[in-house]
Amino acid sequence: MALLEVKDLEVYYGVINALKGVSFEVNEGEIVTLIGANGAGKTTTMQSIIGLIPARHGTVIYDGNDISKMPCHKIVNLGMSQVPEGRRVFQELTVYENLVMGAYLRKQDNEFKADIERIYERFPRLAERKNQIAGTLSGGEQQMLAMGRALMSKPKLLMLDEPSMGLSPLLVDQVFDIIKDINKDGTTILLVEQNAGKSLAISDRAYVLETGAIVLSGTGEELSQSEKVKEAYLGG
Repeated sequence: MALLEVKDLEVYYGVINALKGVSFEVNEGEIVTLIGANGAGKTTTMQSIIGLIPARHGTVIYDGNDISKMPCHKIVNLGMSQVPEGRRVFQELTVYENLVMGAYLRKQDNEFKADIERIYERFPRLAERKNQIAGTLSGGEQQMLAMGRALMSKPKLLMLDEPSMGLSPLLVDQVFDIIKDINKDGTTILLVEQNAGKSLAISDRAYVLETGAIVLSGTGEELSQSEKVKEAYLGG
């Protein structure tokens, strides 16, 4: 069953048509990836879905609700969360305070405390640095914090925008393992990623965006074997 349905999404920046009728769906329990070059419209798609950029045309249906005109905080309250490109942690707050901010729509009850502990179990480095100022963390640690903060809202759908950007190969492997584990625990994933090889390897399905339009779709395996995808995104 489709948890997220995006239909004919059109977004403009002034007179520039950034998204040209983008349509796709994410079924409950899946990992779905959007791949494409810089400027293809991947981040714009994510931001439009979660209400940060208004669409001129099209609809977004999430968990049976039309969220096309809904403000961002109400969308988060329905069970959708985003890890933005560039991590965007609160630089001057501690690790713990960042995690608390991820749960700002929730009451800090016993369940809240248990969820904090689960984040620390999933990301032991965050537990070690819970009182450290977030801006002093390494890039990989900040990525873990951004993911942990998003998980504190207990989303049904987690959207990740370029989670491997700027990370060492070892940390990239670790981040993708974490994404798989989050999915196995029952969270549906929508992933935007330039590392096409890694993202297709863990994806149930994927879509290729070029200049604001979807030009190809299929299973992760099908797209990883596509000659067009190999040539454009997999280095041959």
